[in-house]
Amino acid sequence: MEKWSLMTIAVLLGLTVRWTVSLGSYSGAGKPPMYGDYEAQRHWQEVTYNLPIKQWYFNTSDNNLLYWGLDYPPLTAYHSFLCAYVAKLINPDWIALHTSRGYESQPHKLFMRTTVFVADLLVYIPAVILYCCFLKETSTKKKASICCYLALCILLYPGLILIDHGHFQYPLSLGFALWGVLYLSYDWDLLGSVSFCLALNYKQMELYHSLPFFCYLLGKCFKKGLKGKGLILFIKIAGTVVASFALCWLPFCTDMEQIMQVLRRLFPIDRGFPQDKVANIWCSLNVLIKIKNIVSPQTQLKLSFAVTFLSLLPTCVKLTLEPSLRGFKFALVSCALSFFLFSFQVHEKSILLVSIPVCLIINEIPFMATWFLLVSTFSLLPLLLKDGLLLAYTVTTLAFLSACVTSFSIFEKTSAEDLQLKSFSLSLKGYVSWFKSFPKIVKRLFLLSVTVMGILTLLSATTSPPQRLPDLFPVSVTIISCLHFVFFWMYFNVVILWDSKSSRSQKKMS
Repeated sequence: MEKWSLMTIAVLLGLTVRWTVSLGSYSGAGKPPMYGDYEAQRHWQEVTYNLPIKQWYFNTSDNNLLYWGLDYPPLTAYHSFLCAYVAKLINPDWIALHTSRGYESQPHKLFMRTTVFVADLLVYIPAVILYCCFLKETSTKKKASICCYLALCILLYPGLILIDHGHFQYPLSLGFALWGVLYLSYDWDLLGSVSFCLALNYKQMELYHSLPFFCYLLGKCFKKGLKGKGLILFIKIAGTVVASFALCWLPFCTDMEQIMQVLRRLFPIDRGFPQDKVANIWCSLNVLIKIKNIVSPQTQLKLSFAVTFLSLLPTCVKLTLEPSLRGFKFALVSCALSFFLFSFQVHEKSILLVSIPVCLIINEIPFMATWFLLVSTFSLLPLLLKDGLLLAYTVTTLAFLSACVTSFSIFEKTSAEDLQLKSFSLSLKGYVSWFKSFPKIVKRLFLLSVTVMGILTLLSATTSPPQRLPDLFPVSVTIISCLHFVFFWMYFNVVILWDSKSSRSQKKMS
């Protein structure tokens, strides 16, 4: 009874924070000609409701792709159509073809915010609650309190709240992916496959998580034997994936040109590396070396593919050979971070694809997970300042940090064992003497990190940069965040590759 009371409080607090943030300004409000992501979502509703499916992804007189053309997979389009159907019942002017462009009103703002809130309430939040309530690898004595604390920390993670309810995005792809993790935790592999297919067909960025899902399921098939139960499982999973994709893409399968046009919209490789201030390797290097001026988009694509593939290969190989739930969750973090740091086209919001898997392991590595999640939110600072979300950023970040410190006593969890580095430290015994003081070093680095982020946030919000360096503060946020992410990428890979618990979990599964 106490468990469910605490869980109810956690959920209500998470919902309250979300709705409060949503009451502020939205991305691009009153800023023609594009108006921001809020208008993008509204415009997709306009297009999907008023035009036939075969025109949704094509440039026509009624669908100017340069003005927020659809560039997400079919499931996003279907969701936009569903929202548009409801909007039409309330006020047809909200989605009137052409004349509704840049529409702004308080009733419409309330409607749009409610659609995000409902999506959160129906898909993402239930997945969080069930994941936390049915945690595995946790002692029964501590399970009730841990699951409630974990749910509270996940639901208060500021990055997702600020992007979904402040900047205006829908949490459905991450929600579906989380359902996939939940199903795989209980060996419901077919349901897990369907859930992840839904996530991938809602946003193509879920490719960040695709290899861990693939390698984990393939590894399970190998362990069961590809001449027996493993082969049957493989065929079932393959059939489920094909059927899920076929169902999502069915209206676009009338001819090959339809399919190719959707794919061109999903993967616009001619754009080259992004020009925004994204805290990944390419954007950080661009400060010193103008890569886009040196190599062609095709060469950029090949280079980023090669580096990304090599960076995630060790994790994927280990997960395939030693499939375990613990290894799977850590691989979701490592592989998503590899994609974020090294892949071809990355948006700053894509850091959420790393952050949500990190949220799932706060109870396992509370100190490092909390640190990473603070940095991931900080990396979004230029975008949040542009949207007028400084106050919301400050309050939600402090609330999240307080919840993590209170729930998991993070500053007491810095030993090699707490940081999941015991196996690694034993392998270094006699070679690196300073590793004994590593926990103290990590604490000091954390305090330095938080201090730097605080100072840079204050400067970005209150000080005008020099005229010679107008992008000084956004670039500083980018580089500092990137350095953090490279450190965390190395850390998570060390944890995965030296993890001895995965092999024990794998034996239990067998």
